[in-house]
Amino acid sequence: MNKRWEVKKSDSVIVQKLAKDLDVSEIVAHLLVLRGIKTFTEAKLFFRPELSHLHDPFLMKNMDLAVKRIETAISKKQKILVYGDYDVDG
Repeated sequence: MNKRWEVKKSDSVIVQKLAKDLDVSEIVAHLLVLRGIKTFTEAKLFFRPELSHLHDPFLMKNMDLAVKRIETAISKKQKILVYGDYDVDG
């Protein structure tokens, strides 16, 4: 079974500059560029995000209902189960 990865093309000048600026391999820089990360500053925000850059959680569908349910559980001293999904897709 000979499988071969195929990676989309990107601007080699940007890749080389980003690789140099970040002191990473060109393949790492190439993958970052494919994600739309083309500068040192963008890479810094990607690798070391700040809370202020997070999206508003209320953009998620039914977040208001979830918040109300949690508030109700807290006020009634009910137990709350937190379930974590540990795979890499977030």
